Amino acid sequence: MNYRSTRSNETVTAEEALLKGLAADGGLYVPEQLPDPFLDADVLKAMSYEELAAFVLHHFLTDITLKDLSKLTHDAYTGTFDTSEIVPVKTLSESFSMAEMFHGRTCAFKDLALSLFPHLLVYAKKKLGDGKETLILTATSGDTGKAALEGFKDVPGVHIMVFYPSHGVSPLQKDQMQKQLGENVKVLGIEGNFDDAQSALKNIFVSDLRDEALEKGVLFSSANSINIGRLLPQVVYYVWIWLSLLRSGSIGSRESFNVVVPTGNFGNILAAWIAKKIGTPIGQMICASNENKVLADFFETGEYNINREFHLTESPSMDILISSNFERFLYYMTGSSDEVLKDMTELRENGVYRVPEEERKKVSGEMIGGWADSDAMRKAISDVYEKYDYLMDPHTAVAYAVYDNLRRSGKVTRHTHTVIISTAHPYKFPGAVSEALGIAAEENPCDTLRSIKKYTGIPIPSQLGELENRKKRFTDVIIPEYIKESIQEVVDEIVK
Repeated sequence: MNYRSTRSNETVTAEEALLKGLAADGGLYVPEQLPDPFLDADVLKAMSYEELAAFVLHHFLTDITLKDLSKLTHDAYTGTFDTSEIVPVKTLSESFSMAEMFHGRTCAFKDLALSLFPHLLVYAKKKLGDGKETLILTATSGDTGKAALEGFKDVPGVHIMVFYPSHGVSPLQKDQMQKQLGENVKVLGIEGNFDDAQSALKNIFVSDLRDEALEKGVLFSSANSINIGRLLPQVVYYVWIWLSLLRSGSIGSRESFNVVVPTGNFGNILAAWIAKKIGTPIGQMICASNENKVLADFFETGEYNINREFHLTESPSMDILISSNFERFLYYMTGSSDEVLKDMTELRENGVYRVPEEERKKVSGEMIGGWADSDAMRKAISDVYEKYDYLMDPHTAVAYAVYDNLRRSGKVTRHTHTVIISTAHPYKFPGAVSEALGIAAEENPCDTLRSIKKYTGIPIPSQLGELENRKKRFTDVIIPEYIKESIQEVVDEIVK
């Protein structure tokens, strides 16, 4: 299976797409054609997570043998998660369950893809005979950065730079990145937001610097979900959720289920859409936003407009206005790279594009949007803890609040089980969680964690607890205009 750009006829192999990250024209790579439905629950139910991952991905990465993929998924998912299920699905009522995606090395859903992606990247380099050094350039709104750093830490022949909004992540997320171990890592804060960092890096991928670095023997790639190596592994866990619901009896063999996904860069919910296309019986897909509700507005009006106030919230991974993976969804909805190029050009030049009403209805037939503000998020944390003895992080709480509002207004299909995608451990956000529970926040976030632990009895994950005594390594903060210069400096260091 080959991959093509969303903006032109550029076509590459899967291995090339993994290494390049972004197409030469600035577009994103997508499979030339999605596989026909191939899932059979009777065949899949007995598989472990790593076995399922190899089986599903083999239909997308057809140039990699199933044997090789099985080794890659085994190496990725062995000893890197604190539960053998990898993604436990906990049913809280007849109506809904929580799919917990925070049991990896950094307590966030990004671990599921970024545990595997480094193995895929190294495999692709070896298969293509690419002896160049690879520099991974990553923008993060909080969780991707740490997961990418942990995944690529000390991988031979690979270096990684992460850029995060200095004032747009939680204290513990910042600690996770600033205290990162590894000899091949570099972390920089920026004065700005995630969109500033992501836009700057996208520009780097179509700049002369990319060509100059390549001539020196350094290949740029990305660990953001713009890379298919990040996106495709996320498809796997939606298939896993389906099989888990069947095993637990939460749904029957002929029943579908809904998903509610807290959404920032649109990769997670796009993976759900792809999973549905290959045969996962997903009913409604609900795209949940916080106050940065550009997606919720688009589903309602057909207008994608970033000319609005940017909100810094306590669900920072959703503090995004330019949702990059929406470009892939738009490509599948229109079937036209010319249309996507036109829309992306309008977004870059004017900050807004509009789709025809017929197209908007087609999009809304695939998924619906909703949003919840910070007050609703905190109320959701409190209500769910009181009613179900279950503690959510702010992103998951936004998703629950959107689900609850849509359910009460009759917009969620009745008698259909719904799965809330729980994207991060609540202890990554002690400030928001303690406030929601009525616990006084301490100056030191680790002290706040201990107070929450005392109140709830939920243990502090070792990945977070050990941060307290680790020294900060990366405290520099730059303005977005210096991102290119900082990358040039790292390239020069690599080739010295």
